[in-house]
Amino acid sequence: MQSPTLAAWVGDVAAFAEHRWQREPAVFTPPSPCPPFDLDELDAAFDSGLLRTPYLEMVRSNKVVVPPDAYTASRVVNGIAYSGFADRAKVVAQLRAGATLLLRCVDQWHRPTGELVARLSEELDRRVEAFFFVTPVGGQGLAVHRDDADVFVLQVAGSKTWYVHDAPAVADWQPGELPDDEHSPRLLHTVLEPGGVLYVPRGFAHRAVGAAGLSAHLSLTIRDVCLQDLRAALEKLLTEGLDLPARPLGEPAVADACAALLRQVRTASDTVTPDDLRLAARAARARQPAEPAPPLAETARTWDTAAGRAGGLTSVGRTWRRLRGAARTAGS
Repeated sequence: MQSPTLAAWVGDVAAFAEHRWQREPAVFTPPSPCPPFDLDELDAAFDSGLLRTPYLEMVRSNKVVVPPDAYTASRVVNGIAYSGFADRAKVVAQLRAGATLLLRCVDQWHRPTGELVARLSEELDRRVEAFFFVTPVGGQGLAVHRDDADVFVLQVAGSKTWYVHDAPAVADWQPGELPDDEHSPRLLHTVLEPGGVLYVPRGFAHRAVGAAGLSAHLSLTIRDVCLQDLRAALEKLLTEGLDLPARPLGEPAVADACAALLRQVRTASDTVTPDDLRLAARAARARQPAEPAPPLAETARTWDTAAGRAGGLTSVGRTWRRLRGAARTAGS
């Protein structure tokens, strides 16, 4: 496990991978974790006027559903009303009433967070997503639950009390909230202060309660493969390079396709190793960063040149004159 980003949080990555990773929870106090998203960035998101559901949600752990109208507002654009826009005053009112603010997939709409997620995903060869939680004192956004991901919590404001319990007792476990009578062994009880980093292994039950101030943290969830991912990767490995019609027509063609598939699978299955399958599944699961489009300011500076290369008005004018000249010659 080679990860400069992870090293900034946990120090010795080799020791972390050997003793902590997917084995036990841990708390770290790095010299400068520098989370890319904090309360100032949250205010900037409110100020932009574009923050809306489903990226915005308010939750409570006591089975009370906070309706979107309680923390969003509608706007009229071109005579049409659109709902779901974040209303800061309503959000603050809900926080004061004990609800937790949850921002989903911050990496999709906040560029610095997206860059962090892309780096971590590339370094770990796993899919990573970012969530931001703001919780008042005594508030608990989620009941005790298990995540289908390893989680790094970067505390950015206030403090929060964390309770982390043991891993699932059986392999066929399900993510999500646990029954109220869940009493798996508690492995960690800590108060996370600003600058602190908490690691929760995949599947380990946990919950968090606001301890002091307005507690805010960035959660980075690191998704690993499941059986469905392994099946999809296996199918791709076993059928790679096989050229068959997508829709064989008639019974003989279907029979030929079946025979060809079986020959391919029998041959390829002798060469595919468990490591090949594991790496292929993780590579498919990891986020592949898209090639970013050039900034509009740069596009504007080269617009005339690009338009000429693409055909543009100048090129169209030349083509029209040439066609018109040819028509006149033909008619004379």
